[in-house]
Amino acid sequence: MARQLRGTLQDLHMTQLLHLINLAKKTGTLHVYEGVATGKDIIMGDGETRRPELVPGKERVKVAFREGKLIHAVSGERDGHLATVLNKAGKLSDEQHRLIRQKAAQASDKALALLLINANYVSQSDVVQSVRKYTLEIMYDLMTWEREPFLFEEGEQPPADRITVPVDLENVIIEGTRTNQRNEQLLKELPNLDFALKFPESPSEKFKGIQLSVEEWRVVSFINPKNSIRQIAKACNMTDMEIRRIVYGLLNAGLVELVRPQLPDGAKPGGRPGPRPITPQQRPVINKLIERIKNL
Repeated sequence: MARQLRGTLQDLHMTQLLHLINLAKKTGTLHVYEGVATGKDIIMGDGETRRPELVPGKERVKVAFREGKLIHAVSGERDGHLATVLNKAGKLSDEQHRLIRQKAAQASDKALALLLINANYVSQSDVVQSVRKYTLEIMYDLMTWEREPFLFEEGEQPPADRITVPVDLENVIIEGTRTNQRNEQLLKELPNLDFALKFPESPSEKFKGIQLSVEEWRVVSFINPKNSIRQIAKACNMTDMEIRRIVYGLLNAGLVELVRPQLPDGAKPGGRPGPRPITPQQRPVINKLIERIKNL
């Protein structure tokens, strides 16, 4: 009979959980949920300290392990479709991504991967590297959580049509700890994502000789004083920490500047809704500038 381990990340930190799974070479799936307060308090061992009691709500993340190795992860807060994963990793263009999502929306990960490889859109290495990157991003984000309820279901594995990539947990723990330290610094530097960004004077001079990643160019394409950093993150399918990392790098390089977001025409301060992100195709002047900068 399969065994279960229940608790909250207040009692057992994610790093401790990973150590247990690694040392015991466990096979199973970890479910992590939104914490819902019951209105009651839990009295701690000293008899004086109290904390709110949390029960599982909506499932947020699901992470699978096989014989102590991380093999798969899925998050309700991220688009995990293989085409999107490959697009975000720079292996598919935005147009290729759009067409594939239209024509193969219901295809399983493995079937879609085989189709794309046979059509020479991507290589097997592209698929493996992109899925690995996506899995680790979820894992590193999960390692920053501190209070959510969890359930480890021993023996449970992902569906057979999902692509799994084994990763040693020792490396995950080490890199996750480093990532957390960097994230703490990013939170201090960019605590507010409701600010907007703008290009400095003479942007072509600033960008000359600069090599940006696919994700960085995607963020740059949405830069406009009307778009908040939070809205850009949503448009680019990025987490708060991912957008902080990219914006922090652009700010340090002097490629962009922080500004208060402009209100849409007719809007009043404090009014709702705020400005919507606009697609790069709706901004021909900025797009021409970006293409010019890319070709410098």
